Amino acid sequence: MASADTEVMTTALHITLITETFPPEINGVANTLGRLYEGLRARGHQVELVRPRQGCDQQRGSDDALLLCRGWPLPGYPGLQWGQSSMHKLLRRWKRHRPDVLYIATEGPLGLSALRAARRLGISVVSGFHTNFQQYSRQYGLGLLTRLLTHYLRWFHNRSTLTLVPSVSQRMELERRHFERLALLSRGVDSQLFHPTKRLTSLREQWGLADSDIAVIHVGRLAPEKNLGLLRRSFERLRTTYPQKNLKLIVIGDGPQRVVLEKELPEAIFCGSQRGEALASHYASGDVFLFPSLTETFGNVVLEALASGLGVVAYDQAAAAQHIRHAYNGVLAMPGDEEAFCDAACWLLEERETLRCVRLNARQHASRQGWAAIIEQFEGQLRGACAGEQMVPNAPTAL
Repeated sequence: MASADTEVMTTALHITLITETFPPEINGVANTLGRLYEGLRARGHQVELVRPRQGCDQQRGSDDALLLCRGWPLPGYPGLQWGQSSMHKLLRRWKRHRPDVLYIATEGPLGLSALRAARRLGISVVSGFHTNFQQYSRQYGLGLLTRLLTHYLRWFHNRSTLTLVPSVSQRMELERRHFERLALLSRGVDSQLFHPTKRLTSLREQWGLADSDIAVIHVGRLAPEKNLGLLRRSFERLRTTYPQKNLKLIVIGDGPQRVVLEKELPEAIFCGSQRGEALASHYASGDVFLFPSLTETFGNVVLEALASGLGVVAYDQAAAAQHIRHAYNGVLAMPGDEEAFCDAACWLLEERETLRCVRLNARQHASRQGWAAIIEQFEGQLRGACAGEQMVPNAPTAL
């Protein structure tokens, strides 16, 4: 017969997830939250979602599992909404149906109102640090606001029971800035969706590439914070170093810098936003993945590229630092060292056998990075917050 302690541990929780972004929106935060949401529901928990009303929700109403709030357009992100403060609405709802714990994924007005309502009602809060807003502010010419933004984020997260961060490097950076009660919750990848067998000869032919040619892939939002000038420079360096190879740059994604990039890279192929099987086929039909971003809290696309069997070139931080062993299953450069980044990309193409081995090792590593263990860990962190435990940040696990 099960003990009382076991019965408590298996009791389903009422969990409320508060976020500005959620599938079908295309970005790393939405992808992660969609996985966590579905994973918790599959484990038998009652999961309530609170988010702004988006364009696809015009005919949709709220119910017990979904609360749609008003929002404002988010500058630079067409179609997305920044949630308005909804404290009184949340108070009324949670007084009727009290959650066991909240997970606040975004720190805007909606997240702040949820934090205030939870503190008033004595509901435990776990927060997630998903986006480096303070680094983005520098990229958009708002450096003077960086200190204020960091102060606000620290104030916000230090009022939660626990703050979850996706990478060891991010945790170290936040600890240096005096964020408290931090714990690691990494990210996984669907290694059945993102798989080398999704490679399509027909797609490569559309790109003008034969089997022996090299497709250099980039996947992500085309925005200033993604350091896309280095994408252009590193690709030009590859073409200069290997004029005998047929190299083609394939850019997957959309954003405010697309028009500029199309002018700067007239020979590149811009595929726009892709999702699901189409995205998986675009990854797998490539050979090398260039990821020059310096602002990622994690970088889900790195794991997707590894799972697809690509040779990844990235800076030694966030997901790349966690999952890439230099010159084994990818290549790394010290953050900000553009010359080293270009050198790493060139090394990858020196010998055909080098690239082949790196790609095989990339796939092998990523195939072990599933979501199941991460969702189980997330459930445990939420249970700990409900129980009022003073959580100790978990040590990084071997990968």
